[in-house]
Amino acid sequence: MNTKQYSAKILEVELDNDEDFISFFDKSYIFFQNYLVIINGKESNTIIEYMHSKNLKFIFNLVLPTQKKRKNREVENKQEQNVQKPTEKLKTKSNLKVLDKLVRSGQEINIDGDLLLLNRVNSGGSIVVNGTLIITQIVDGSIRCDGDFMMMQASSKANILFHGVEVDNKFLQDRLNRVELIDNEIVITSALKEKSWV
Repeated sequence: MNTKQYSAKILEVELDNDEDFISFFDKSYIFFQNYLVIINGKESNTIIEYMHSKNLKFIFNLVLPTQKKRKNREVENKQEQNVQKPTEKLKTKSNLKVLDKLVRSGQEINIDGDLLLLNRVNSGGSIVVNGTLIITQIVDGSIRCDGDFMMMQASSKANILFHGVEVDNKFLQDRLNRVELIDNEIVITSALKEKSWV
């Protein structure tokens, strides 16, 4: 028997309607060419043909296990022994908001959920997000993020708070950076680091 283990980049998308889905990927599909796209929703020939035309890898309605700490698993196992599992499958709803507009000076955007911003944040502009944040352009304004991670480029003008802790711009690289909280410590890595796939 031969086995191989892979690390994979995955994007999960909640499919509400074909038009919004295609509009989102028309603007950003190039970012997800090396991703596996999980589409939660009704399978549609229009979406299938579109994803093939953009040469994107995708699958419908795949439920992935989430990574949990060992202590949490032990507690859950004890609770599961005492609780009967429901027979109906629970559906998770994505709360990703996609914006393709410039955040101007004096403008504040508050998002309850995740945000993908396809434009820049000018000096004096502000974004407050309680979920994950990805910004594809320059950030010169103020960022407040309390999500699992955030991704952005370096900028000497940006004022960045991640989980209430100021992120020093000198630790950000010129390319896209991933900022995340691991074991109560902020970790910054290059998001576009070249990986060798075996």
